[in-house]
Amino acid sequence: MTRPLALITGASSGIGTAYARLLAADSDFVLVARRADRLRDLAEELRKDGAEVEVLPADLATREGIAAVAERLGTGDVRVLISNAGVGGYAPLVDVDPARIDDLLTLNAEAHVQLVRAALPGMLAADEGTIVTVASLLAFSAGQTGPRPPRRTLYAAAKAALVAFTRTLGHELAGTGIRTQVVCPGPVATEFHQGIGQTVPVAMTAEDVARASLAGLRLGEAICVPGLEDQSAVLDALLAAESAVLSGGRRSDLASRYRQPLPQ
Repeated sequence: MTRPLALITGASSGIGTAYARLLAADSDFVLVARRADRLRDLAEELRKDGAEVEVLPADLATREGIAAVAERLGTGDVRVLISNAGVGGYAPLVDVDPARIDDLLTLNAEAHVQLVRAALPGMLAADEGTIVTVASLLAFSAGQTGPRPPRRTLYAAAKAALVAFTRTLGHELAGTGIRTQVVCPGPVATEFHQGIGQTVPVAMTAEDVARASLAGLRLGEAICVPGLEDQSAVLDALLAAESAVLSGGRRSDLASRYRQPLPQ
């Protein structure tokens, strides 16, 4: 029996590594991350489970890195894409170095889109495939204020875009053999938070996030929020709110509050 080929980005640690370990019994891999030494160590571990493993070091915050991975996806043999690589960049916008804005948005948003685009022709030709993008619970945080959420303007915007992208893509691919899912974990006990100088007192394990995602795929979930118990009801309410905004705003006349005379 042929094992499906899974390409995982951000595979050198955290959630990416957890996906690889959970899939190792049944999949072969292309592992992508910046740190080649860690990729090689993981590859040796996965080979012990019988997996064939390619190592592809690439920095997905750069156009060159994206192009290298997109070229590999363009060969058409990848049946599972787990687009997981990301970076925090938490800070008030005024404190973000302008030179970093492009890197942050490239890795957290554009890279996902470009890699999915590169994977699609092969999956469509085979009428088979799975696309998973890893976003964040903070994608839904734009309306939240107060001290608890981190300063996150760029991060939240990129992750919200990724949620919208993956949800809409799922509708485009309806009727094909391709499944899509966007994963939106809360705090996770990984190097991600250490790298941005945050201490997270209550955090889910990376393995639990990956396990929830894979279980959610079997359940047909297009959105997976690993810690959300009543997900179906909450997401139904979100969809209803979105529909109300769309239907209510699709009018040719102004809402009544805008018809008042302008102050002189």
